[in-house]
Amino acid sequence: MTSLRKLGRSDLDIFPLVLGGNVFGWTADEAASFAVLDAYTAAGGNFVDTADSYTAWIEGHKGGESETVIGRWLAARGNRADVVIATKVSQHPDYQGLSAANIKAAADASLRRLGTDYIDLYYPHFDKEDVPVEEIVGTLDELVRAGKVRHIAASNISPARLQASLDLSDREGLARYVAIQPHYNLVSRDTYEGELRDVAERGGLSALPYFALAAGFLTGKYRPGTTVESARAGRAAQYLESERGQNVLTTLDEIAQAHEAPVATVALAWLTAQPTVAAPIASARTVEQLPALLAVAELELTEGELGLLTEASA
Repeated sequence: MTSLRKLGRSDLDIFPLVLGGNVFGWTADEAASFAVLDAYTAAGGNFVDTADSYTAWIEGHKGGESETVIGRWLAARGNRADVVIATKVSQHPDYQGLSAANIKAAADASLRRLGTDYIDLYYPHFDKEDVPVEEIVGTLDELVRAGKVRHIAASNISPARLQASLDLSDREGLARYVAIQPHYNLVSRDTYEGELRDVAERGGLSALPYFALAAGFLTGKYRPGTTVESARAGRAAQYLESERGQNVLTTLDEIAQAHEAPVATVALAWLTAQPTVAAPIASARTVEQLPALLAVAELELTEGELGLLTEASA
């Protein structure tokens, strides 16, 4: 049985792969989303990540579609207590920003769409530096005290603002961030490594990296001369143009062959082995895409293999 991991200083024990909900209601319709959610939880998965703005970027959508799908699935399965649900605030078209009033209104809207009376992990999606950390953290603390939110986390925040937020919580006895969700993967390391990771590590935060597979590039399906039908193909294909991207793919191929494992599993295993990382976030449009993601729970790379990947991605 896969061992669960402790999330920061919280009481949450999580599966070593977080299921990303960004595709629900977008490239995965409700039936496909339910199938993916069913397969993920059947394999022992217990953590689903979404945001109130998913999928506002699609023509005809208003935002909140992913939360709505997840809420319907939770209601249909009757398993709310068994699943950790994370969502975020600041980007929904109707709930922009991180003012106290907006955070409270957005949280209530998310609770309605999710069909639940509490959110396990609640993030400011993108920090807004024009809003004092006192207002943001103070409002999140109110939600925790009201029982609407169990724990809080940070995403897309500067090291200085993260440190200021942690210091405030410690000084005033307010709810404290237990995790950080950084953009982090083998071809995007400087988006987390360095000062931001140092603050997280000193503060006892767990990292839950997004874009863990670099929009699909680290699955190995993007190769020179190939065409991939995907909504994210343009972004992923850009990595092929860099020497680092090609070096990473070559090294991933060698290690994947040695383990008889999918390339995606190896890429996630490197990420999972990095300091502070509790579990990467990855999404699946179909049930067939899930096994390569779930396999990260069982694949342990050697120090030598981790070193080769670190060198190739430098």
